[in-house]
Amino acid sequence: MVDSLTIHFFIYPWGCKTISELMINEQIRDKEVRVIGVSGEQLGIMSARDAMKLAQEAELDLVKIAPTAKPPVCKIIDYGKYRYELARKEKEAKRKQKIIEIKEVRLSPNIDTNDLNTKVNAARKFISKGDKVKVTLRFRGREMSHMANSRHILDDFAEKLADIATVDKPAKVEGRSLVMFLTEKRN
Repeated sequence: MVDSLTIHFFIYPWGCKTISELMINEQIRDKEVRVIGVSGEQLGIMSARDAMKLAQEAELDLVKIAPTAKPPVCKIIDYGKYRYELARKEKEAKRKQKIIEIKEVRLSPNIDTNDLNTKVNAARKFISKGDKVKVTLRFRGREMSHMANSRHILDDFAEKLADIATVDKPAKVEGRSLVMFLTEKRN
């Protein structure tokens, strides 16, 4: 009596980059692979079948860890443990990184000094929290012809925040506005 067995092959056109797309055991179809043993020693270049036999003898999995190398590099490891370690490292890296947001402060060319001070105080709060500040001086209609005369507003803004911030990107024309970026001063 013979049981029918359906075999499914999955071909990934986008390559093998993430944890879930790593090729393991029977998925490895290369003729020759470079094999790394359980304790990290080089076992040399051999056929994928021989490498599979070595992995089965050790009761572990054969995992293709460098598919783009010539020949591809496979390692004999416990796949479940390997996935867990990679996921943990990825989670740890995410936790350690600090997300810097860009907050925007909009000004107009005919802003009064009190309004400017209010905007400076708002930018001071953003910078003290560790965010970058994008200062935008927007021009409308005929104000566009006086763009060069209004650059001093951004200079004053940066000067008032000079104690805690530095100019990351100097004032630059972008369409109908002048844009400047400020970041926290490094000690």
